[in-house]
Amino acid sequence: MKAYIFDLDGTLLDSMGVWLDIDVEFLEKRGLVVPDDYADRISSMSFPEASAYTIKRFQLPDSVDSLLREWNSMAAFAYGNTVQMKPYAKDYLLALRERGVKLAVATSAIPELYEPALCNHGIYGCFDAICDAGEVGCGKSRPDIFLLAAKKLDVSPRDCIVFEDILAAVKSAKSVGMTVYGVYDKASETDWEQIKQIADGTILSFKDALLPK
Repeated sequence: MKAYIFDLDGTLLDSMGVWLDIDVEFLEKRGLVVPDDYADRISSMSFPEASAYTIKRFQLPDSVDSLLREWNSMAAFAYGNTVQMKPYAKDYLLALRERGVKLAVATSAIPELYEPALCNHGIYGCFDAICDAGEVGCGKSRPDIFLLAAKKLDVSPRDCIVFEDILAAVKSAKSVGMTVYGVYDKASETDWEQIKQIADGTILSFKDALLPK
C-alpha cells in the first residue's frame, strides 16, 4: 500500500472521553440528560451536522453557529493540553515515516482543535495531508473525506489503508475500495463486533498494527 489514512478522535487520539464529558455538561446546563444512543448517532457526523441534529432532537433555541462555538470553547483546552495519544500510535506513525509511506489525517474535528493536539504531541509534521469534514461538507457516513485524502496524496483509493474506530466510517471507506482496519475504542464498543465483521482487520492497539515490508 502506498498511503495510510488515520482518523483522529478515538483512533490516534484518546479523546472520546472529552466529548462524553462535554455532552453531559452541555445538556445538564439545559436541564437534560444524555440519551443512551446520542453519542452513536453523532459519531460519524461533521460538527455542523451534529450541531443541527442536537438542536432538532432537543428542540434547543441555539443556532448552529452558537452551539459550535460553545462546544469548541469547552474542548479547546483539552485538545491543546490534556488529550493523549493512543498507546503506540506515535511510534507507529514514526515507523511508517521511516519507510517512506504517505500519511494523511481524515477527521471530523475542526482545525482549532486538531492542530493544537497534533502540535502538542509533535506529530503535525508527520502527515503529507490533513483533511477535515469542513472541506467536504459532510460527515464520515459518506466517503468524501477519504476520497479527498487520497486525492491530496495523489494515490488511488485502492492503494490506501484507513484506520478508523467508527462503524459508519469503516463502511464508507470500504465502499470506495480502501483497505480498512478497525481500531478499538471504548466509546464505540457496542459496534465492535460489526466492525470486526466488515473491516479487513482490527487492532486493539497500534502495537498490533503491521508495518509495510
